[in-house]
Amino acid sequence: MVITLVILVILGLLIVLERFRPEFVLNLEENILAIILATMAVVSFIQVIARYGFNTGWGGALEFTTILFAWMILFGMSYGVKMGSHLGVDAAIRLFPKPLFKAAALFGAMAALLYAVILLSADWLQFFGAETKGGAIAYWSKFFKLGIGLDDLRYPEWIQSQFGIQERVQRWVAYLILPIGLSLFAFRCLQAIGQIWTGKRELIVAGHEAEDLVAENKNLLRD
Repeated sequence: MVITLVILVILGLLIVLERFRPEFVLNLEENILAIILATMAVVSFIQVIARYGFNTGWGGALEFTTILFAWMILFGMSYGVKMGSHLGVDAAIRLFPKPLFKAAALFGAMAALLYAVILLSADWLQFFGAETKGGAIAYWSKFFKLGIGLDDLRYPEWIQSQFGIQERVQRWVAYLILPIGLSLFAFRCLQAIGQIWTGKRELIVAGHEAEDLVAENKNLLRD
């Protein structure tokens, strides 16, 4: 399957690059998120000026920014796991003895991994008697085979004439982030499990963020 091969290649490259160039991977992830956010802001700003200043605008702007927003979320959730920036509540499990706390932390990371795997493909749950099928991989593959276009986004005329493709941008192009984003999320969850197991990390979430903020600013009123 095409998308499965693409996912394996991306994860393979990611593993190699993180082994030898971790700073490059971090900068790449941050730059991708920054470019997506900046593009959304620029397109929205230009659209407002065009609409209210010149009574015109780009018909595909709303759909384009909506897709970018989805890309930012689905790509950013793996980055959030990597940086430990997903918020969570850990007040209860921090009362546990250390071995039990670690077990709870591992359970949380495994639950996140299971969530990602199920969303990628739920067919394997039939082995346990569940009546489930489909997932992000099957969903993307269906649109890839059908070649259905988006509602408002269209290729420029020179691209249509140069490559002889349909007018509207295919949905599979926009939905590509679904299997890739969930695969990256699953990979980061797997990494988090290993880090928690080896003691390099406490939790998959940043549940103690509020405590850190209080500690950092406890002398603010005195100053």
